[in-house]
Order: sequence, then structure tokens, then C-alpha cells
Amino acid sequence: MTKRHITTSLALLTGAAVLFFGLNFLLNPDGAPDGFGIEPWPQGNAAGYFVVKGVRDLAVAATVFLLLARGQRRTLGWVVLIDAILPLGDALAVLTHGGSLTTALSVHISAASVVLLTAVMLLTERSADRPEARGAVRQPAAR
Repeated sequence: MTKRHITTSLALLTGAAVLFFGLNFLLNPDGAPDGFGIEPWPQGNAAGYFVVKGVRDLAVAATVFLLLARGQRRTLGWVVLIDAILPLGDALAVLTHGGSLTTALSVHISAASVVLLTAVMLLTERSADRPEARGAVRQPAAR
């Protein structure tokens, strides 16, 4: 398995994970928060947080899958690097709102680590790793 295959797999995993989390918060608001790490969970209007988190995660997943499908691997690397802010922010929320250090580290910091690894791998791909650099002839622009 080449580095490119591993990187693509990590990018797919990154997108699939946030897709799952987003759908879970939207479709299973009673069960999804259990693994997030903050107790007690919002009641009443504050429960709208679940919709916000779910939609946020769906937007992140859509961005990852779109850039991967379009072959925009370098741009995807920058987007994934920026997206690492999300699990870091989630860890901070857990730590500052009564959650445990164990949950912050095992759930959110571990996720941030995978996201950062994926970003670094995407951003350090050599041009020889890209299909257009492996013998594909570029057509000149139409005049």
C-alpha cells in the first residue's frame, strides 16, 4: 500500500467520522451526547446545540468528500489542518465544563491527532505521488 493510499484512507476516515457524528447528533439526540464528555446535557431550547453540532459536522464531512472527489488533495490538506481546530475546541469545552481529562484526551485529542496526521500527509505528498505527475500529458489551454 502506497503512502497515497494510506493518505486517501485517512482522508476518507476523517470525512466518514464527522459524517457519522453529525448524523448521530441530528438523528439520535438522546444517545449521541453520551460519548462527548460533558454532563449534564442541555435541556429545553439549549438542546438546539445538538442541531448546531450535527450540521457543523455534516458541513465538514461534505467539504472533505468534495475536495477528495475533485482531486484537490493539497487544498484538502489545508482544510483538514484548519478543521483540526474543531476537536481541539471540543476538548477545551469538555475540560472547561466539568468533563474529564480522560474523555478530552481519549475522544477529542486523539481525533485531533488523526486529523493533524492526515493534514500533514496530504500537505507533504510529492508531486510524483499525484496522478497528473505520473505521465499524464496536460493539454494546453484553448486560445
